[in-house]
Amino acid sequence: MFNQITYLLFKLKLIQPSESAIYFWTQYGHVEKLEYALRFGNYKTRKLSAEALEIAGKPSSIPVLINAMNDKVHNVSIAALNALESIAESDELIQTIVKKRFKWIKKIRENKAKYEANKNKKYKIYRWERASKKSFDRVKEQLKKPIH
Repeated sequence: MFNQITYLLFKLKLIQPSESAIYFWTQYGHVEKLEYALRFGNYKTRKLSAEALEIAGKPSSIPVLINAMNDKVHNVSIAALNALESIAESDELIQTIVKKRFKWIKKIRENKAKYEANKNKKYKIYRWERASKKSFDRVKEQLKKPIH
């Protein structure tokens, strides 16, 4: 009863469901409540509901998880990718999408780590001599010499 009240208050946007409420919804197979939480919850709720949908393993939640794959919060998108990977084991299209997205996330993390490693590094900038200035100085020197 308490978890149904939690869901109603969540739909009215008064509260966010707790971990125990999401766990309860997972245990009793309330996939539609988990999908709603994945769409409209805050980032913690979205992450928990994506993980709960992975445990529930219903193929009907694949479209919601595909939308959650593009979430701005990386932890939510990774949880959605993990859920998709476990739910759609036989679907080759979903598996290809998940693999490419994991490669993309790995590349982003590597670039971020590389940036953090080189953030305080000082670079030595060499000033190259301009060819036009060099030729101008040469012509100036030739004009100083007497003409024969």
